[in-house]
Amino acid sequence: MSKLVTIFGGSGFVGRYIARRMAKEGWRVRVAVRRPNEALFVRPYGVVGQVEPIACNIRDDASVRAALRGADAVVNCVGVMVRSGKNTFAAVQTEGAGRIARIAAAEGVGDLVHVSAIGADKGSDSTYARTKGEGEAAVLAAFPNAVILRPSVIFGTEDQFFNRFAGMTRVGPILPVVGADTRFQPVHVDDVARAAVKGVLGEAAPGVYELGGPEVDTFRGLMDRMLEVIQRRRAVVNIPFFLASVIGFAFDAVQAVTLGLVENKMLTVDQVRNLRRDNVVSPGAKGFAELGIAPVAMEAVLPEYLWRFRRSGQYAAIKASAKNLKKA
Repeated sequence: MSKLVTIFGGSGFVGRYIARRMAKEGWRVRVAVRRPNEALFVRPYGVVGQVEPIACNIRDDASVRAALRGADAVVNCVGVMVRSGKNTFAAVQTEGAGRIARIAAAEGVGDLVHVSAIGADKGSDSTYARTKGEGEAAVLAAFPNAVILRPSVIFGTEDQFFNRFAGMTRVGPILPVVGADTRFQPVHVDDVARAAVKGVLGEAAPGVYELGGPEVDTFRGLMDRMLEVIQRRRAVVNIPFFLASVIGFAFDAVQAVTLGLVENKMLTVDQVRNLRRDNVVSPGAKGFAELGIAPVAMEAVLPEYLWRFRRSGQYAAIKASAKNLKKA
């Protein structure tokens, strides 16, 4: 019988790419998610019965144990950018990560890959970064041979980075950003998936790997690249950190006052704290080179999915060609 991998958050942005690659490797894939009915799209990644979504709550021991039973390897892709109900940063990124590692060790799972983030730091003033760091510590305490992946901002067809800002260009002539000079090292989602597969297959030595693409650019620079791809002219305006903190506090207050009925999906104080720091691979850190992976450049991927934000969509190139014919 083929081996089994359990992927927590396997229908999410990163998890679905890992699930698809593990299915191609011939493994059975158990996709552990909160709402399996919304993850049925993962089934065609393999042959009938090879990829199956199951219900799981990583805040519950019994639920995690059931998801791990019989698994040869586990990948944890679960994380949150904004607190939502009981899914707090600590509950998901610290306690949830530790619970998965602890039960995986008890169940005799062979390999564990934990997807964290660049900037994970137990001493950070950012709740997101601090709980990511605490989660890593909890994983290593229970599963010392784990492979931990720390990607920079991840881009790809379903991303919430370039897609989000490209969508904002449809609203007006100004594109506001916080931390215009903060540096990022965007990494393609499938490259992160390739790294995770290396960990599952035992082709990566235990330890922490920081994953960044071949290019480093500022937030403003990334927005300029995106604008060039979607063929729109917008003024990229930097919002000072102090003003962004005030705005984030206001949005956070609305979520608190409404008891979470209105979720702050715009800007949080914690996100502002994170944007004060560069999000790039640390000097001397292990990364793609040690994994034998050559990361993909942004220019090779962005046009494949951002074309829909052009004024003429998929017809932009045809219209440009027609204009050239008229001039001739």
